[in-house]
Amino acid sequence: MFTPKKYKFNSETLAYEIHKISIKARFSKGFGLFLVSLLVSSGYYFIYTKYFMMETPKMLSIRSENVELANKLELLNNRFNVANRSLTNLQIRDNYVYRPIFGMEEISQDVRNAGFGGVNRYSYLESVDRSGILTNTVMNIDILYKKAYIQSRSYDDVAQLAKNADEMSLCVPAIPPVNIATSKIRFSSSFGYRPDPFTGSYKMHTGIDLSGPSGEPIFVTGNGKIHEIGYDFFGYGNYIIVDHGFGYKTRYAHLKNIITSMGRVVRRGEQIATMGNTGRSKGPHVHYEVMYKNRTVNPQNYYNRDIEASEFKALTAPKANL
Repeated sequence: MFTPKKYKFNSETLAYEIHKISIKARFSKGFGLFLVSLLVSSGYYFIYTKYFMMETPKMLSIRSENVELANKLELLNNRFNVANRSLTNLQIRDNYVYRPIFGMEEISQDVRNAGFGGVNRYSYLESVDRSGILTNTVMNIDILYKKAYIQSRSYDDVAQLAKNADEMSLCVPAIPPVNIATSKIRFSSSFGYRPDPFTGSYKMHTGIDLSGPSGEPIFVTGNGKIHEIGYDFFGYGNYIIVDHGFGYKTRYAHLKNIITSMGRVVRRGEQIATMGNTGRSKGPHVHYEVMYKNRTVNPQNYYNRDIEASEFKALTAPKANL
């Protein structure tokens, strides 16, 4: 394409000469135009964003994406809250229904919530999460995972014990230690606070007393193992402690004769002693205790108080010679 030439009058030669612009002059002019355009653009951007309080299309797009992500995280957190409430209901049933059935201790909230306090393990998110939504989401994921893991392990333990349910039913102390249906056995003292038979002051009685003739057979009330045999002159006299497993132990005190031995495996209804008057006692009787998780509980809650003499004999006689 033809480009017209520019001429400039030279006063010295009195003639028109072709006008040439140096490379330096061209660069200076171009750089000046660039600076002017940059200043104009910056001014336009400042007026557009600061004066008129308007955002660029790119910022609008980023802000829209952020709002969308925040809404998704909020929805996710709401789902976590629903799942957490469902998990909490499972924990309550686990602690107060499933585990007590099998004599298991409840899992405390300190254990279930362990590992979520103290050191800020989410500090690495602070620089990129000013709103806290992302940090809260990550925290909810960790908490839900930990609680679900503990609950899963608890159900594994319950399932294992459920397989041994038949064994457990035989180990629970579910019969009285003597034949309470006969006229020669008398219920002489209950579980709880009572006047002490020697001092008259009110004290906690950690078992029940069943009176009868000296030498009356004493039977173990559930399958187990002889855990302790001893003599306490100022208390229980001759006594036996049987460990039934599943959190249960029983004590038989003030015995006359002990006809079992340490470590022996015994079965419900097996005779282990005879009624006596040893130790701190005012007459022949058996002091009977049930301990669950190392705490004494009312033995009468574990056996049928209206059991017939024939029923008791059926539970004890077949095993008496084992």
